[in-house]
Amino acid sequence: MTDPIADMLTRIRNASMVKKSEVVMPMSKMKLAIARILEKESWIAKAELIKGTGEKNKTQAFDQLHLTLKYQKNVKPVISFLKRVSKPGLRVYVGKDKVPVVLNNLGMAIISTPNGLLTDKEAREQKVGGELICEIY
Repeated sequence: MTDPIADMLTRIRNASMVKKSEVVMPMSKMKLAIARILEKESWIAKAELIKGTGEKNKTQAFDQLHLTLKYQKNVKPVISFLKRVSKPGLRVYVGKDKVPVVLNNLGMAIISTPNGLLTDKEAREQKVGGELICEIY
């Protein structure tokens, strides 16, 4: 797998389309940070880390990320659009003055900045730019 973040976003997108309540995926620090932002901004219900045993030949030898998805009352997913913007083959960077506004501030962009992963609103408030990871609405 060349792009684990794109894999994470695809797993979330696919699970929400078929109305799954949970998604489990391999854990990394970047994925955990993205999941925490999605949880903080109420795009998913819960993000938790499941510790692995560390032993070989066990079903759960590595840490996993367990996400609980969120749905509206009419069983429509809260996440209707989730797109990876910056890819390994084409990185997309934005300056502090060019931070995008996603869907007239109804959506959200996640930006990797020197201050860590931030939403587009937080990046504008802190006046920092960085790599544009993904857009969601």
